[in-house]
Formats: sequence, C-alpha cells, structure tokens
Amino acid sequence: WGNTTSLPFHFETNASGVAINTDQATAVQIADVIILGQVPAGMTLADCQITISTAFSASTTASFGFQYADGVDVAAPYAQDVAYFASALSTASTGVSRKTAVKPPMRLPKDVNIILTRAGAADAQVGVLDIIVQGINAGAPA
Repeated sequence: WGNTTSLPFHFETNASGVAINTDQATAVQIADVIILGQVPAGMTLADCQITISTAFSASTTASFGFQYADGVDVAAPYAQDVAYFASALSTASTGVSRKTAVKPPMRLPKDVNIILTRAGAADAQVGVLDIIVQGINAGAPA
C-alpha cells in the first residue's frame, strides 16, 4: 500500500448559491452536475471523506461519483457511476461522511472526473464542502 493516494477537491457557493471559481453566473440547480476535479487512469478508487463545513441551502442533497473525462462510458464493471461514493447525501447541515455506497474498489481504465450531482433543492446561500478521494495509484493500465 505504498502507493496509497488521497486527492482533495473543494466546492463552494456564494451567498446567491452560485458556484465559486466557475464560469457559471447562476445558482446551482437540481440535476446540475458539478465537476470537482480529475483522477488519473490506473488509480483504484477505495474510499472518500466528505466534509461539509458550511451547510448548503435547506433540503439540498447530492450524489458523489465519477464520469469518464473523455465523455465515453465503458462496459461494466467499469461503467461510470454518478453515485459511486454516495447517493442523496444531505448537504443541508454540516458533518463528515465516508463513502456510503456499497461498491467494490475499482481500478480506473482511464481518467475520470469526480462529480457532484445536486438534488433536493437549488443552492441559494453560502455552502462549503471538501471531498478527499482515497485510492491506490498503480499507474495507467496497459
């Protein structure tokens, strides 16, 4: 396990619910997909830690997962999964959560984007979360 890696990603909205450090001018809405960052091919996804340090709007939830960076899905068991880490996790209160989805570790065949999919309600206030994706970085598969 000498190749264990933790990759941090950050997501924050302003007082109007608009995602900070993006090109979007409107608040995050239900079903919006936010790309939090990229994980390289060859990493085995194992776990994550999600910290909500400033609660988002009331009734907001989010799913956390991944999509292939090139936009092209692959066959099972490596298919992209928008809820690989968690599904319908409340973001309306502060807290810390580990991976809640019961899914096996998976070695990525190509680069993925870690994503948050908003549900429950639109963002309308300041909110802050950090997700640390943990895995084993074994290098790009042959």
